[in-house]
Amino acid sequence: MTIASILSRQAARESAARTYARTLPIVPVRARGMTVEGADGRRYLDCLSGAGTLALGHNHPAVVEVIRRVLDSEAPLHVLDLATPVKDEFTSELFASLPPAFADRDLRVQFCGPAGTDAVEAAIKLARTATGRHRLLAFTGAYHGMTEGALAVSGDVERRGTDAVTRLPYPYPYRCPLGLGEPEGARVGARWTESLLDDPRGGTGIPAAMLVEPVQGEGGVIPAPDSWLREMRRITEERGIPLIVDEVQTGVGRTGRMWAVEHSGVVPDAMVVSKAVGGSLPLAAVVYRSDLDLWQPGAHAGTFRGNQLAMAAGAATLRFVREQRLDERAADLGGRMLERLRELTRRHRCVGEARGRGLMLGLELVRPDADPDGLGARPPAPELARAVQREALRRGLIVETGGRDGCVVRLLPPLTMSEEQAEAVLERLDDALTAAAAGPPIPAPLGAGAVSTDWAGAGR
Repeated sequence: MTIASILSRQAARESAARTYARTLPIVPVRARGMTVEGADGRRYLDCLSGAGTLALGHNHPAVVEVIRRVLDSEAPLHVLDLATPVKDEFTSELFASLPPAFADRDLRVQFCGPAGTDAVEAAIKLARTATGRHRLLAFTGAYHGMTEGALAVSGDVERRGTDAVTRLPYPYPYRCPLGLGEPEGARVGARWTESLLDDPRGGTGIPAAMLVEPVQGEGGVIPAPDSWLREMRRITEERGIPLIVDEVQTGVGRTGRMWAVEHSGVVPDAMVVSKAVGGSLPLAAVVYRSDLDLWQPGAHAGTFRGNQLAMAAGAATLRFVREQRLDERAADLGGRMLERLRELTRRHRCVGEARGRGLMLGLELVRPDADPDGLGARPPAPELARAVQREALRRGLIVETGGRDGCVVRLLPPLTMSEEQAEAVLERLDDALTAAAAGPPIPAPLGAGAVSTDWAGAGR
């Protein structure tokens, strides 16, 4: 059985909607920490981490141990929403990890379907039930999932749902949507939001909720300015609008704090969690103020909302991140990596901007032969981003692309990444940029070098 035959059968059998398989033609068979081994024996440093799901990397001992313990105990693996010791432990760990000002409130948690988009749907339904209102506030560049309601509050016009949503400008310093640059663009955007809500003829009225990402991930790794996020909280709080913060990708230490909203000190009314909160297994939930808990029994349910293995793995992950202070490590290591990435903007004309927070990092690639606009930004280069992704794979580095134009190379390494691995990531990315800018890439991956790809030191 060859790799080519496996990939060929996948292409013949699976949906045209598949994504990562198109740009990452590898067949993973073994993984530990940050290292993934393909069926051909080649090894790669994984800066995709299951789109941010693997906070501790692949097969971390703390996670594997608790999964085995649950399996060996013969505990029920499927219990709908019944109470179990495993769920009780997970819920306790989750509540203990929340921002103190949020945790001090009387909170409730709703477990829903196992994907982040399910939790977004639940949060929307919760807010509409509690307020009796229907319209929502969302932001340009947002991504909240692929179900109908989640699509409605996302920014992709081609895939957007049909729900009643008012879209607001999200601060984007490199390409300010208001053409003002920052911080003026964020200030004017906040003022426009306030004016729109208060205008009796503005066509918006008071909505059911505002949904916001503290860092837009799929939108291009764009951190919201802390002062702007505090303004959104003031505006919504003064008007009785529930603020829902989407921490699906930013949560569990990813941005240098346990939850990205902690950077600004904002206290939301509801928080959507998934990805890393399940310790690499499917799990999603909404945590919210108890006074919003007005729906009737069965108003939002799901057959797989009691995933016992995911709750065990999630509790272990939350505990390990907290005890090992991996959020602080993400802030330190991520900050140093960002400085190194910013050096690339000076050495590679095709890199327009390096940005991010903690270990959520991105490079926006631009056309080096084009003139910049009034704010100094050159046109996006999505084809170059794809070439960098291919060249990185040849060098044993797995990265993702994203952003509004698909021109952002994204890095989401595990929080357990070693200093040596971080150095290898930066070197391989630097080489990939040089190769991609020089001409047509060679599609066949070459595999990783010898740096930090042994199983004993694979990012644990």
